[in-house]
Amino acid sequence: MFPKPKPLLVPNTYAYESEPMVKATGFREYDARWLFGKEINLMGIQALGMGLGALIAELGQKQEIVTGHDFRGYSASIKYALMTGLMAAGCKVHDIGLAVTPMAYFAQFDLDVPCVAMVTASHNDNGWTGVKMGASKPLTFGPDEMTRLKEIVLNAEFKNKAGGSYQFHENYPARYIADLTNRPKLKRKLKVVVACGNGTAGAFAPQVMEAIGCEVIPLDTELDHTFPKYNPNPEDMEMLHAIRDAVLEHKADVGLGFDGDGDRCGVVDNTGEEIFADKVGVMLARDMSAVHKDATFVVDVKSTGLFVTDPVLQKQNAKTTYWKTGHSYMKRRTNELKALAGFEKSGHFFFNAPVGRGYDDGLVSAIAICEMMDRAPGKTMADLKDALPKTWSSPTMSPHCADETKYGVVAAVVKHFEDAQKKGDKVAGQSIRDLVTVNGVRVTCEDGSWGLVRASSNKPELVVVVESPVSEARMHDMFEAMNVVLRTHPEVGAYNQTI
Repeated sequence: MFPKPKPLLVPNTYAYESEPMVKATGFREYDARWLFGKEINLMGIQALGMGLGALIAELGQKQEIVTGHDFRGYSASIKYALMTGLMAAGCKVHDIGLAVTPMAYFAQFDLDVPCVAMVTASHNDNGWTGVKMGASKPLTFGPDEMTRLKEIVLNAEFKNKAGGSYQFHENYPARYIADLTNRPKLKRKLKVVVACGNGTAGAFAPQVMEAIGCEVIPLDTELDHTFPKYNPNPEDMEMLHAIRDAVLEHKADVGLGFDGDGDRCGVVDNTGEEIFADKVGVMLARDMSAVHKDATFVVDVKSTGLFVTDPVLQKQNAKTTYWKTGHSYMKRRTNELKALAGFEKSGHFFFNAPVGRGYDDGLVSAIAICEMMDRAPGKTMADLKDALPKTWSSPTMSPHCADETKYGVVAAVVKHFEDAQKKGDKVAGQSIRDLVTVNGVRVTCEDGSWGLVRASSNKPELVVVVESPVSEARMHDMFEAMNVVLRTHPEVGAYNQTI
């Protein structure tokens, strides 16, 4: 028997060293995240491995799994604890060692292994750990699998058995890099800043970009799990400003920034201006739909309305579906629709064949961006960005709303706008063109101005975003229309941003 995990144990005690500790809140909608030592201990990680092995069997999947770990001081020890649990559950473990998350996804295809467990806290601060898991390539777990995993682990419903084994795949990154770079070299000589924030991607990204024909300016590519300058997060302004400075200093064509586990890529143009990921998605959709006719794309509900209104995409007969925010949801929907690509505003991009295999890989995104520039000789990254129709967008606003009440508030807001549409009521002075309710509610008016209200997946907050393709004033009109409805709910706190 293996003991039932406790929610809290005190460090430097016998119990802490001999019983599993697993805090229930670490099981998120589509992955797991804990503060290591405070919310989970090594025996708790072992219990997670046993539970994951039991769930894999319950799902009817072959008990073979790829494991890898990111470059944090404690990630290797966490992976070994996870692997002992997996092997105790009867799994054959294929260990690829130090890796970016997409390398583990690639290994599922390359080694023909159905399941994956990647030890990473992505761009979270030091102290955090986590696991990204899947049992059906290229997909990762969603809420159903995570809820069941939580039940198995917290109730110690383990089904341990003999037969587990371990295999280490020596120098595995070479296979991943060879796969990424097995393509014609760029015709255009691009000078590229490759920024990794001292995260795991630093071990691989510079050589990949050099191999496709780029002149690489490395920035913070040395592995250092203390993250001495800033967290490796390409949505973080500190990282973006460091990339901007390097682009301007070296007169680079583009700056590419990778997050801590290498599944996202941020972009800074040749003028030093960051291009937010949804706009990068529109640029890539323009480029890809010119090559692949009648292309379908999936984007999350936080993303710009240009995916529908852009005249170039309309002319190229590209179709776009808006879907739930969250890399696991987006990956599944892109796969279900056999879309050419999926773009999430956070920077998770999912390319299906012929560009990728359906999972999010920051290096595949970086290569796609360079190939887009290669197909636009004489045009700079800023030229490609400036060719997009102008929109006025708010930052993502996150008013506080308790976890216990946020979904009820969002349901009431959805109903409000559904009723308004049925009655023909105006929103911000215009009729409602359409409502998207797959993830909260996205209200679009006749002129293309839109507003979104949804519940945050992992914080006690709502998410509010507004945009207008018409004017800044119309953006403010949409914000006020959303705000008026939210202010009828006293559970919603103040906004952390103003527009």
